[in-house]
Amino acid sequence: MVLEWWNDIVQWFASAQGRTITTTVILPFVAILAAGLFAGLITRGAIKRFVAHQDREAKASAVAALIASGRKAAVWNSLSAQEKSHIEHQTSEAEVRVRLLPVSGSTLAADWAAHHIASMKRNSAAYSFQAEQSLAEMQDGLIEWQFKPSRAKKLFSQDLAAWKYETAKPEDELIDKQNAWAAQQETAVFETSKA
Repeated sequence: MVLEWWNDIVQWFASAQGRTITTTVILPFVAILAAGLFAGLITRGAIKRFVAHQDREAKASAVAALIASGRKAAVWNSLSAQEKSHIEHQTSEAEVRVRLLPVSGSTLAADWAAHHIASMKRNSAAYSFQAEQSLAEMQDGLIEWQFKPSRAKKLFSQDLAAWKYETAKPEDELIDKQNAWAAQQETAVFETSKA
């Protein structure tokens, strides 16, 4: 039964009517379908390249803005109050742009750069060597992150953990001093109220 059905199909394709339908309907339909699939693949590849290019451009722009903020932070003491206000605005905007990037470690990169910028502001007296060195380190780190996000992400997290540990001790000491002062003030108020 199945064999007879298959033979009927083969005979129909071998007939004049079958060849006519094959060449006028089936082959053009298959060719149009193949061309559509091929065009879709080409378009998909072009769109992927376009989106990747836009992502690279956005990342480069955000990194350049952070580096520009870092350059101004390195000479922070020589800036006027208006310039400082403007640079603060640019820095916060650049940080937000980096944080919004769809790249692995963008938040770490923004935190890491913010720490470097704050450090440069503190060490910017007459463009000191330390501020210049911090600027060079920030530039190198951000450029490396731009090209190899996963590798730089590890370095950023290690640096942030080390800085957090270093700054935790003085903050704890300050809190202890504040608590001791508050206790001393309470004692003084209590003794004054007794007398």
